[in-house]
Amino acid sequence: MIFSAYKDTSINMNWNTNVISTMVSGTRTSLADDMAANGAKRITLAFATGECGSENWGGVPGAAMASANVSLLAAKNIDYILSTGGAAGSFTCGSDAGFLAFLGRWASPHLIGVDFDIEAGQSQQVIQSLVQRIAAAHAAYPGLRFSLTLATLANNNGAPTAQSLGSSAPSSFNVYGDWTMNAMRATFGQTWPSYVTVNLMTMDYGSPGPGVCVVSGGICDMGQSAIQAAYNLHDHWNIPWSNIELTPMIGGNDVQGEQFTLQDTDETTAFAIARGLAGVHYWSYDRDLDCPPGAASPICNSLGGVGAHGFLRRFLAAGLR
Repeated sequence: MIFSAYKDTSINMNWNTNVISTMVSGTRTSLADDMAANGAKRITLAFATGECGSENWGGVPGAAMASANVSLLAAKNIDYILSTGGAAGSFTCGSDAGFLAFLGRWASPHLIGVDFDIEAGQSQQVIQSLVQRIAAAHAAYPGLRFSLTLATLANNNGAPTAQSLGSSAPSSFNVYGDWTMNAMRATFGQTWPSYVTVNLMTMDYGSPGPGVCVVSGGICDMGQSAIQAAYNLHDHWNIPWSNIELTPMIGGNDVQGEQFTLQDTDETTAFAIARGLAGVHYWSYDRDLDCPPGAASPICNSLGGVGAHGFLRRFLAAGLR
């Protein structure tokens, strides 16, 4: 099982050197140094946008970003996943040559995966093209894993805890998720490739209700909702547990009242281990720092009472590595 935080590379970046940095520990520190000091072994770097081969990271050209950071991550023995797209930008890839150029900038023994975060309104054709790139990339880099990160709901028909709905389980995806799953079937057939996972964004469900999340005390139970989303993916789309990943948003979510707590961390991790999921991640590295409940912040947890790197420590204590 893969465990990592997502790191928004544009937050606390050293713009003079292009070194990916963070301030979770109190002062601006290179991400590699901060991770090594706190027991983190893997990171998902977010987000590359634009067309593959001429992509950028928050305005930093792909080649410049890679050259400034690959050696630093390797020196601290940090494995990394490259995440593309995201909520604020789109990643497109019209050719295998462009995708291989993108991967080649970051190629090292510590590059372990590529993530397609599909949530910025890509067209069905763009999504199909992204999925088609996977086959050629796998041939060139057979050790890489590929993840499809998709927004999800967590319908459970009003039960107080997560449960399998069997053959009646809904898709839980929006149209972009459905397009992605259909593109996978069109490209790879009915046998799901072992090196491709579906990573569920278990966050920001909206107004609580049985059609969108597991409701407890009038609010979305974020741990149970993450588990329910995994059940629905497995049951509706017949995706093996070993090809499912979960990514909660730690602390306060964009929808106020939705809070992913340390207890939710324990519940989600226990389920992931028991079912043999492919991975657990969290959004995001820079948010793992206390600030009071309120509007979601990109640089603190909007929860409080957890401490710097508190969620990282809890995930590690719960058995993730």
